[in-house]
Amino acid sequence: EGLCTYVGAMKAYHGASKIVKPKLVAVEVAEERQKAANEQLKAAENDLDMCRKKMVDLQKTFDQNMRDKRATETRASNLQKQMQQASALIEGLAGERTRWTEDAASFNEQKKQLVGDCAIGCAFVSYCGPFNQQFRDYIVHKKFSADCEARMVPVTRNLDVISFLADIATIGDWNIDGLPTDPLSSQNGILVTSSTRYPLLIDPQGQALSWIKSKERSSLPVWNGQNLVDLSDPKLKDKLEFCMGDGKTLIIVGVEDEIDPMLNPVMEKEIVKKGSRLYINVSDRLMDYHPDFKMFFITRLPNPSFSPELQAKTTLIDFTVTQKGLEEQLLGKVISKEQKALEEQLTQVLEDVNSNTKSLLLLDASLLERLTSNSGNLLEDTQLVAVLANTKAKASEVNAKLIAADETRTNIAEKREQFRPAATRGSVLYFSIVEMSLVNVMYQTSLVQFLQLFMGSMEEAEKASLASKRVSNIIETMTYMTYRYVNRGLYEKDKLTFVLLVTMKILVTAGHLKSSAVPVFLRGGAALDINNVRKKPFKWMSDDAWLNLVQLCESIMFYSNLIGDMISNENVWKRWYEDNRPEELSVPDYEQKLIDQTDIGPFLKLLLIRCLRVDRSILMCKEFIRNTSVMGPAFVEPVTDTIEMVYEEMKPDVPVIFLLSRGSDPTDGIIELCRKKKLPAPAVISLGEGQEPVALKAINAGVVNGTWVLLQNCELGLGLMFEMEAVINKLKGNMDPNFRLFITALPHPEFPLGLLQMCSKVTNDPPSGLRAGLLRSFTPGVMIDQDRLERVETPQWRQLLFALCFLHSIVQERRKFGPLGWCVPYEYSNGDLQSCMLFLEKHLYNGEISWETFQYMVSDVQYGGKITDSLDVRLFRTYTKEWLTEKTCEEGYTFNPSMPIVGIPNDFQYNPNSFSERSDFRKYIEGFPEADPPEIFGLHPNADLTYLVKESNSLFKTLGETQPKGGGNDGGIPREDVVYKKASELLSRLPEDYEEDDYNAKIRKLGGMNVPMNIFLFQEIQRFQNVISKVRSTLLQLQLAIKGEVVMTSELQETLDSVFDARVPHYWENTLTGDEFSWRLPTLGLWFSSLLDRDKQYRTWLNGIRPNSYWLTGFFNPNGCLTAMKQEVARNHNKGEKKWSLNEVVYHTEVTNIERLEQIKAPPDEGIYVHGLTLEGAAWSRAEGNLVESAPKTLFALLPVLYVTGKNVRSQEEKTEKKERKVLQYECPVYKYACRTDQYLIFFASLNCPKEKPPNHWCLRGSALLCNTS
Repeated sequence: EGLCTYVGAMKAYHGASKIVKPKLVAVEVAEERQKAANEQLKAAENDLDMCRKKMVDLQKTFDQNMRDKRATETRASNLQKQMQQASALIEGLAGERTRWTEDAASFNEQKKQLVGDCAIGCAFVSYCGPFNQQFRDYIVHKKFSADCEARMVPVTRNLDVISFLADIATIGDWNIDGLPTDPLSSQNGILVTSSTRYPLLIDPQGQALSWIKSKERSSLPVWNGQNLVDLSDPKLKDKLEFCMGDGKTLIIVGVEDEIDPMLNPVMEKEIVKKGSRLYINVSDRLMDYHPDFKMFFITRLPNPSFSPELQAKTTLIDFTVTQKGLEEQLLGKVISKEQKALEEQLTQVLEDVNSNTKSLLLLDASLLERLTSNSGNLLEDTQLVAVLANTKAKASEVNAKLIAADETRTNIAEKREQFRPAATRGSVLYFSIVEMSLVNVMYQTSLVQFLQLFMGSMEEAEKASLASKRVSNIIETMTYMTYRYVNRGLYEKDKLTFVLLVTMKILVTAGHLKSSAVPVFLRGGAALDINNVRKKPFKWMSDDAWLNLVQLCESIMFYSNLIGDMISNENVWKRWYEDNRPEELSVPDYEQKLIDQTDIGPFLKLLLIRCLRVDRSILMCKEFIRNTSVMGPAFVEPVTDTIEMVYEEMKPDVPVIFLLSRGSDPTDGIIELCRKKKLPAPAVISLGEGQEPVALKAINAGVVNGTWVLLQNCELGLGLMFEMEAVINKLKGNMDPNFRLFITALPHPEFPLGLLQMCSKVTNDPPSGLRAGLLRSFTPGVMIDQDRLERVETPQWRQLLFALCFLHSIVQERRKFGPLGWCVPYEYSNGDLQSCMLFLEKHLYNGEISWETFQYMVSDVQYGGKITDSLDVRLFRTYTKEWLTEKTCEEGYTFNPSMPIVGIPNDFQYNPNSFSERSDFRKYIEGFPEADPPEIFGLHPNADLTYLVKESNSLFKTLGETQPKGGGNDGGIPREDVVYKKASELLSRLPEDYEEDDYNAKIRKLGGMNVPMNIFLFQEIQRFQNVISKVRSTLLQLQLAIKGEVVMTSELQETLDSVFDARVPHYWENTLTGDEFSWRLPTLGLWFSSLLDRDKQYRTWLNGIRPNSYWLTGFFNPNGCLTAMKQEVARNHNKGEKKWSLNEVVYHTEVTNIERLEQIKAPPDEGIYVHGLTLEGAAWSRAEGNLVESAPKTLFALLPVLYVTGKNVRSQEEKTEKKERKVLQYECPVYKYACRTDQYLIFFASLNCPKEKPPNHWCLRGSALLCNTS
């Protein structure tokens, strides 16, 4: 087996060897080949390694070279980009190069001036708010800048605070929100937004309110549709808390002179911080405070009186619209009406300009920020170049738009300018209306009301294709519509004032008339002293006229040689001066010159008439208005507004206020109109205590039912009136179209301004004149109807009825003559006449009439119950004694004077007729002369002159109240400088003080205090020294206040205004309680001249020379002088058996023939001589030794020296003298002033009368002696 196995194995081995061995050989061969191949491989690998190493080296070299290449390319690319960026920067900033180069050059200077400029800006924001544009410019440039320069603080010359404190884009936003575009409004916008204190805005026209509401519209809260809060709102505290906590804007209206102290912590910003929250303690309540909270206070009062403390807590800003600012607004309204597309285009252009300007400023700011914030290489800032490119492109686009917009604005402006005259006239008219509110507080017209008139006038004006003709039509229509609207709300005495004010304002605004000419018209020569001007060369000219003439020649270049012309042609000028109607004559030497002055010729003639013939001024004013091209006859023709005409223009939500006057009551007319309209009778409520709820109930019912409501005497219900504006606004949405609210009220200084500005005003002055008065008396329902005429079937009844009515009209119309008519202007009413008629009727029923009883009942009981002055009682008794007598009922009796001086027009006879029909009486009355002759009143024809002078002076005074109280005149001299110079002049002329020790010693030399006249002198000098001290201290303080060294108090401000207006300062004439402090005269020149004359009389007397004749006018207490004289006379008669008691001594007067003081060589043995007294209403004849009629056009006649002494009423000689005296004597009152009241009555002088003109004649003439005629 083993062998077998072995053999098998060998066989297998052999078989296998045959197969394997060749393979082994092949393997060996292969291995050898492999070995050789491996050696070759190794050699090849060695070669490969060497190649690889070389290739690596080469790759490294290649890579390095490639890197170097790429780096070089990158550097080249970057350099190219930098070159491009540099080029872009250079090109992009090229436009700014000049400006930035200049800015860089001036930057150091600006840095130096920045401190001073910021100081001026801060001072402007802090102090300039209450002032007008002119004073703001003055205080910034003349005070703030000058103060900085004086303190060596660099400051920009003529700094423009507007451009310094606000950019043009911000101001543009304000303008879009409604802020006017004038500089004052822009300044106000800066003040409102820059001040840290809450603004208190004086906003009579409501423009600030409108702007703030628009500007703050996103943050205004709303309460029941209202976003305003009244200061008197009971929920003010809650609304304050809401706004303050949420950061809202609170607008508080209805501010007057004070603000609720509750708001003090808020105004003073007493902020408390607790944690992260802010609080303010208001009335013990801790309220949240949000930093975004804003608060505005707004008052509609044009001239409020805020305390210094309130002004310190707020920023007071005067937002009163300026004439130029209003003109621009009105121009916009004219264009929007006449050229609507043009105005819309302008609005769009302005918005685009503002938007583009803001974009330009933002781009500029962005660029500067990029440039200044970049810390690396500018060329590497790729975003900067992009921003610059974008900025450049946008700037070019914006500049192109601005240039285009500027061209468009220029084109639009040229077209707009065609309509500017209409806007200018509108602005003038509105400011004339505003100035009339200074005359009477009730003459208030809001800007909203005026704008309605303004827009309405364009509707009414005649259309025209030519713009110039259309503008002319608008101006004409607007002026007349405004005149009619305002005229119906003015009292009769103020209507001419308004038209005259408008006319002069138009001429001044147009540049035809210098504003410096207006004070000459108003004051004349009131500031001049007759002793300090050129001596008067004309005896026929009064002193007042001469002073006016001197002032006219000094102030008006046109009349600079007038005095020389008058001297060379005196006779012609004298005839012109003395003519009854000089305004109708040609002006000597100047007529052609006046005609050549087409624009102001009428005004120059008015000036001449005003200066030389004051009495013709009113008539000449009407002639001036009639002949001035800008006005015309329509503005002086009488017009009447009936209640029906007023009703036609009424709206349910606009009440009508009837301004009441003496004898006017629209109640009957309103009721009658209501009846004509077939409406329910109006609810008539007379306000007074407890009537407010009744009135409110009637108004609420009227609003619902469409009925009328009449509230009477509303000045007695001011509480309701203050609520009325809110009541009407609340009910406005639910008013029935037929509802009407009528209000009647007398003028009241506290009548609510808001109500006046939302209402239409109407006056209801009764017609004046005898004819109107008698026609009113013979109107059914007023006084006499047919039934009353027939109550007593006798002619005597009807004659006496007419006589009573005639007397009633006479005593009423006599008031127009002032003190010459009645010492006190009494309110005689229809009730007085009614009582007299009832008494007469009952008296006639009882039998024969007792004339003395009848006269007594009329003069002393029915009418006399109102009369308080004893001389007025005497006058009324005289009327009844002359006109209510048995002769009144005789055939042919007439009220005409028996010996008229001028005569009644058309020889008309005023007879007490006995017609049986009322219509016959009315027909007869309608035939009365147009103008009532003074002689029918018992007065001299000169009384018309007195009346005209009184009316003229009243006109000048009223116009003076409308004049501005600030600024300089056309010569550029500020009023403060004028007053400072005048104060220096007065101080230089003021007498030396009276030293008490000195004048006491001199009085002892005169006999001491045992002499009654010395006591009087002592008292006079004491009072006179008080006046000197007051004048001196006031003038010195005024000069210091003008220089700014002391506070300008209200007293000093009043003194400044008075001295500038040539008036006597109030506190020089009156004490604090209103009593007489010195003496009262109308002008400063007369008053100071009187001071010097008084000083001369006192010093002469003190120096040992007792006056031969006393100038009674020059005493504070002339009664004291006469009493001292009576004491001396009584003492002289105490030496004999018949001793005189002072109580028994009465005055005895005799008019001497002495006219000049030089004729008096010695005083009388007993009593005194008195000189300087003037007769009014009569004259004195030296030849006849009695009273005679006044010379034509001579209002006052100088009385010869009057001898006054004392007589014992019980002496037998006096009694015998009275019995034997056959000469009639008029007991003539002697007054200290022309204002005839008991307060100024000194004594009675007995003046002889001719037999044909008894004392009653002179009583009706109003004859009296005056110490001062002014």
